[in-house]
Amino acid sequence: MHSPLAALCVTEITSWGVLFYAFPVLAPAITRDTGWSTGAVTAAFSAALIVAALGGIPVGRALDRRGPRALMTGGSLLAVLAAIAVAAAPNLWCFAAAWLLAGVAMSTVLYQPAFAALTRYYAPRHVTALTTLTLAAGLASTVFAPLTDALASQLSWRGVYLVLAVVLAVVTVPLHWLALRRPWPPPRDGAADGNEHDQARARSGAAVWGTVRSGPFVLLTIALTLSAFTMYAVLVNLIPLLTSRGAGSSIAAWALGLGGIGQVTGRLGYRALARRTGVRTRTVWILALSAATTAGLAVIPGPVGLLIAIAFLAGMTRGIATLLQATAVSDRWGTAAYGSLSGILAAPITAATALAPFAGAALAAGLGGYPHMFLALTAAAVLAALSAAGTAPATAPAPAATAGRRTNKDQ
Repeated sequence: MHSPLAALCVTEITSWGVLFYAFPVLAPAITRDTGWSTGAVTAAFSAALIVAALGGIPVGRALDRRGPRALMTGGSLLAVLAAIAVAAAPNLWCFAAAWLLAGVAMSTVLYQPAFAALTRYYAPRHVTALTTLTLAAGLASTVFAPLTDALASQLSWRGVYLVLAVVLAVVTVPLHWLALRRPWPPPRDGAADGNEHDQARARSGAAVWGTVRSGPFVLLTIALTLSAFTMYAVLVNLIPLLTSRGAGSSIAAWALGLGGIGQVTGRLGYRALARRTGVRTRTVWILALSAATTAGLAVIPGPVGLLIAIAFLAGMTRGIATLLQATAVSDRWGTAAYGSLSGILAAPITAATALAPFAGAALAAGLGGYPHMFLALTAAAVLAALSAAGTAPATAPAPAATAGRRTNKDQ
């Protein structure tokens, strides 16, 4: 498998499945087996995501300069070690340390480095590559939530993580090393060679920070951060919400997996949506739809089948939101500094994703249950949609960055 796109489709399914989606399935078993509190176990997982958020900024800069092969291969090896360390942790402190190690690995193997790789390798047709990647990776929960549940019925949670570590080693390490070995192309937006390239890089650094301080970038960061917090708090707390309303644990796990199919379904229509709407319009409407599905889960008590249908719609909006984030920089500011800008944009988004499981559990306890917690998340989702209205930059990106996509005055 020598195509970077094909390889990354496989490695993203596997990396997300092991490093992210296995946790909400195994968390109850971890607390039962160890006696560690749910809050402490979830906090360790959240800490990993915070580390991933912080690591995304230097990883983005490194990707812009040197490419993804060494970073993603090394990250895969680190992910294997982290999964083994999680399985072997004798106490809560070692468990938390293992998840911090996993966080470093996440910053180098999850969506952000993969997005940066495909944006550079496939520009100016990178939207097609990104859509394909997220369509495939949307199956991570569909594959790994039921798989993890099935393994947990036969093994302890420690045994499950050991098996998943082997899967990571066999699948992701060789694919990253072999498929990402092609030369790293220069950026398409005004790249140069030799001294001119160095001067362009210096100018690019100043432009990056000018963009980061601009109003549209700030509002975009606020909108996507609030939205990510809401979506992932919903995702991680979906199983306890459903079980509190009468669903069995296996049905709840399958509902989580069906959300992955919802993600794929939403992404299938993204290119048509992008052709027919401006970047600001589609951002506002998708974040508003996320608020609506969150509100539905909060106020509708059942039946379970209806809640699962709403969770499927929530998965659709989460899937489209992933593409909104993947293309947010290139749609507004081009691809030349994609790794740097997307790393900065992703840092608070990933941090919000990190806080979402812990904050969601804390809100549920403090507000008197999961329905009230979902109402609070709805308010955050509404604010995200309102913030998205101000995310159009004053100027559109260069033609090379937008080829094949609809330009619109609201961009």
